[in-house]
Amino acid sequence: MKPRSRPTLARRLVSGLATLVVLAGVAVANRPMVAVGAEALHTYQINRESYKKKYGHWARLPVPRGYRVNAIHAALLHTGKVLIIAGSGNDRDAFEEKSFRTVLYDPRTEKFTEVSTPTDVFCAGHTFLPDGNLLVAGGTKSYEVLEKDVEHAAGAMKIKNESPDHGDRVLEKGTRLLSATGEAYLTRTRVTVKAAKKITHGKRTMVHAGEVEVWVDAARKGDGPVVREPAQYTIDGLTGDDARNLYGVADKITREKQEYGGDKTSYEFDPVAERYVRTGNLRDHRWYPTLIGLTNGDVLAVSGLDQFGRVLPGRNERYLPDQRRWVRAPELKRYFPTYPSLHMMADGRVFYSGSNAGYGSDTEGRAPGIWDVRRNRFHTVPGLRDPRMTETSSSLLLPPAQDQKVMLLGGGEIGESPISTARTDIIDLDETAPRYRPGPDLPRPARYLSTVVLPDDTVLTTGGSSGYRGGPYRGKPRSDLFNSQIYRPDRNAFATAAESTVGRNYHSEAILLPDGRVITLGGDPLYDETGKTAGTFEQRIEVFSPPYLFRGKRPEITGGPAEIERGGTARFTTPDAGWIASARLLRPSSVTHVTDTDQRSVALDVTATAGGVEVTVPEPAGLVPSGWYMLFLVDERGVPSVARWVRVR
Repeated sequence: MKPRSRPTLARRLVSGLATLVVLAGVAVANRPMVAVGAEALHTYQINRESYKKKYGHWARLPVPRGYRVNAIHAALLHTGKVLIIAGSGNDRDAFEEKSFRTVLYDPRTEKFTEVSTPTDVFCAGHTFLPDGNLLVAGGTKSYEVLEKDVEHAAGAMKIKNESPDHGDRVLEKGTRLLSATGEAYLTRTRVTVKAAKKITHGKRTMVHAGEVEVWVDAARKGDGPVVREPAQYTIDGLTGDDARNLYGVADKITREKQEYGGDKTSYEFDPVAERYVRTGNLRDHRWYPTLIGLTNGDVLAVSGLDQFGRVLPGRNERYLPDQRRWVRAPELKRYFPTYPSLHMMADGRVFYSGSNAGYGSDTEGRAPGIWDVRRNRFHTVPGLRDPRMTETSSSLLLPPAQDQKVMLLGGGEIGESPISTARTDIIDLDETAPRYRPGPDLPRPARYLSTVVLPDDTVLTTGGSSGYRGGPYRGKPRSDLFNSQIYRPDRNAFATAAESTVGRNYHSEAILLPDGRVITLGGDPLYDETGKTAGTFEQRIEVFSPPYLFRGKRPEITGGPAEIERGGTARFTTPDAGWIASARLLRPSSVTHVTDTDQRSVALDVTATAGGVEVTVPEPAGLVPSGWYMLFLVDERGVPSVARWVRVR
């Protein structure tokens, strides 16, 4: 029998395209054939090896129905699993039902598991501790109430106790306080008012009243009980000295919008036991706070809304990991808008890039600067273009961390403005007088942009939207961005990457995995595609494989220590020692609202040896914070190994 000739490459391409068109036509026969053909051609093109080698590749992750959650927070644990925290997930019904969720995803086995979530950690702050536990603090005590839905006038009231002789006093939930006109207001929660204190100054004794704040609601609906001036209130049922010593004061009681209220619970999530471990409470309630580790191992918590929805006026606090408790830090008083983007510098100072999540003064605390947390001195830095467009912008410490350069990308105007920017600016913190300088523009104006440091010293930027929460922009009802880019610091330029297929805006995250891929989650649009109906939280998950994963065989790390000291040298075995060009320690991400104080890539000195490489870790604690890292070896082609987890002491 005469052997059949092999089809030419051209014939095979035509045949493949024809098959794709036919299959697509069968699946969606009611769609125009031109559109079906174009879609089939696109599908064919993005799956070619030559395309993936140049642009990378996106793939949907199959998520079992029972594990689809509203990803508000995400962190990569040193076990290799991804912690996905929803809490109530921006869902009032879930909050009222106390249905709080956390899910673990294991990229190695593709399995999901549920984790018991004790309180609503929705919109908490988090950062990794030196031992690898994830500190999670704050969250939601109450949901917002829009002005149109406020039926009963309400406000924060201070209850005063001027008696030092009768101990602490308890006011039960529903205690009635009366205005001078007899209008009644009811407390929302049970509170304890501390007794007054007698303090002697020389021969003079002063009495300092005990006080506590509580939210009160008018007993009567409507505008009648509204009070817009400071006033004093009596506690119903008290007489004599009690009536004089115990009373309430409030600045105003109105039917204005009620903001989210912050919680004060705090936990360490244990990656090995896979559970939340209760710690001492925060000193202040915090919603939308930022947590950042300091060089001594403590954690600093800044900003956030208190339990009454007010931005904290610069009151910050420290977490002491050895004692698992929070202490006030009056020596570090500094006002920031909520979720300020903070980056630890090599010398132990903290850089505030200017990026933030929005709540707060439209003038105070917006200017970027360097914060000396040892002396509480703050030096603003100049040069940032579009300085009023830092809300919902992104910022990151560019790789490698030794270069001490921070990039700020995109952002929008203050509040729910539809205006956004494509601006990127870069600052070199090693300069004598650091200032922002223009970087390359993004392809389109972007808010909520996710930025992920890759092991080859590049940065993936993906997701985001041009409009507020994916909403209207330049006449279109939806403005999600599907284009992705890879920024190269050495060239100060973006390169086009494959487009994602899922829109991600507010409440979205992207994280580097140990195998070199990037997982993307979340998205909370204000409206659906029509721009008229409320949007639905995006529960699909996509994974991006960067171009370096399509360049052939990857280098391997076959052995080495699990721990390494700052300033120390360690040997790791690899059959590819002769081709290793660089070694990087990448700290795992812990991200929410495009705020990530942990992400960084540290360059290691690397020397080839027989059957392996020796790497040396830099000494500064501000450059290499203690904790767990992914060690990547990268070959001459820019192809990274699968990471090996190491703990830096």
